[in-house]
Amino acid sequence: MSAAWKEKLDRSYILDRLQQLLETPSPSGYCHDIMKLLSAEVSRLGFELKLTPKGNGLINLGGSESGEPLLLTAHVDTLGAMVRAVKSDGKLRMTPIGGYDMSTVEGEYCLVHTRGGKIYEGTVLSTMPSVHVYPESRSQKRDDASMEVRLDVDTISRADTLALDIAPGDFISWDPRVRILPDGWVKSRHLDDKASVAALLGILETVHREGLKLNRPVKLLISTYEEVGHGSSWIPEDIVEMIAVDMGAMGDDLSATEKDVSICAKDSSGPYDYGMTSRLIELATSQEIPHEVDIYPFYGSDASAALRGGANIRAALIGPGVHASHGMERTHADAIVGTAALLLAYIME
Repeated sequence: MSAAWKEKLDRSYILDRLQQLLETPSPSGYCHDIMKLLSAEVSRLGFELKLTPKGNGLINLGGSESGEPLLLTAHVDTLGAMVRAVKSDGKLRMTPIGGYDMSTVEGEYCLVHTRGGKIYEGTVLSTMPSVHVYPESRSQKRDDASMEVRLDVDTISRADTLALDIAPGDFISWDPRVRILPDGWVKSRHLDDKASVAALLGILETVHREGLKLNRPVKLLISTYEEVGHGSSWIPEDIVEMIAVDMGAMGDDLSATEKDVSICAKDSSGPYDYGMTSRLIELATSQEIPHEVDIYPFYGSDASAALRGGANIRAALIGPGVHASHGMERTHADAIVGTAALLLAYIME
């Protein structure tokens, strides 16, 4: 890892902010609380977070007007669910927010957030939750029709649950189960993509603390709808280059580990910009930042959304390696700090 940028970045700050982000519920469409949190922290660092009409957050780092404007984007929205129906026995049928295997949330604790501001605890279960009662429990398909939320309140009927102000359209968030271990391992739900948001906050904190002068205009965009496909479909008109900062997938024939920065050359939307990707690889190599170059055939990013939205830009994609993405995820602090170090090397050229 780059000795210069590794030494300037505050690892403890990044991990502290990561834990705070992970513990704040923010399924796609329900990001108002976490954006208030981010706005306060960005303001404390001497910058301003401006909300776009759809609720994304735009931060201007300044920089020399002589260079090409660069946008770094990461998304703060996560997987989750919404109440689809209140069942006759008072339990909740849900509809997923984002693309994930429903089996990965079976047995998970959750929160139901009502439109009236109330919060209730619950557990996600199969409709055949006990092998002592249902012989087909082991073979039952796990999908939204066979999964439900058991509420931790006194309810045995639809009328009981509706009386609690719970109704279709209420959001459901998963217990992240955050663990940041002393040796740097981080395991939690929603590392996709709060690990990258923490890396961007680490950059902001370093620019503020070190008084860094940027050689080009740089903006950050924190998106709130990436998991449903349109997070950064709009970006500022002056942007020439965009780097999507998102988790690096692992598995099958992919090379990145949880300690690497993953540089994506191509995902489901096609190849990323040749020059930008090549430069990021060169910088990672010269700065001794552990990294791998990979292809993601079942993956799209906020840069993909911007390009589909008609943005005339060059785009690249990098991020910390994350194991078991959209499940019980794990990464390492080295990969998060390495991602921030590589981005700093790029924007400070």
